Amino acid sequence: GEDVLITGAGPIGIMAAAVAKHVGARHVVITDINPYRLALAKKMGATRAVNVAHTPLADVMAELGMTEGFDVGLEMSGVPVAFSDMLAKMNHGGKIAMLGIPPDNVSIDWNQVIFKGLTIKGIYGREMFETWYKMASLIQSGLDLSPIITHEFPLAEFA
Repeated sequence: GEDVLITGAGPIGIMAAAVAKHVGARHVVITDINPYRLALAKKMGATRAVNVAHTPLADVMAELGMTEGFDVGLEMSGVPVAFSDMLAKMNHGGKIAMLGIPPDNVSIDWNQVIFKGLTIKGIYGREMFETWYKMASLIQSGLDLSPIITHEFPLAEFA
């Protein structure tokens, strides 16, 4: 049971929360400022869906009894302050995957990366495509996607 932090509750971040919880993460914390997206993330299995405009991440960690930081970080927002907060809240040896595209020339505190021994990896389209096969396995093993289905249309309306 690793502790997972996801910054950005867009469609990919919400699905990441569902998958992390399904495969056995202890705590899955997702951050955003959009109440609708945060509510959907909670329905999909996030332990905590945090509006960072109102609640500091450190408070949530304390409520969950976390004393060492997150083991896995998934940066999906592209927001520099979210990435900076993630770096500060990671555990030693933590791993971060980045999909969010930050603005040009974002500075980060390299001390957080170096002295914590963090691994940061960029994710792009081809690697995401390969996850479709894994996603099929997750669905077959019981991952419930029904909370994210917002509309159903008859096939005749597709044309």
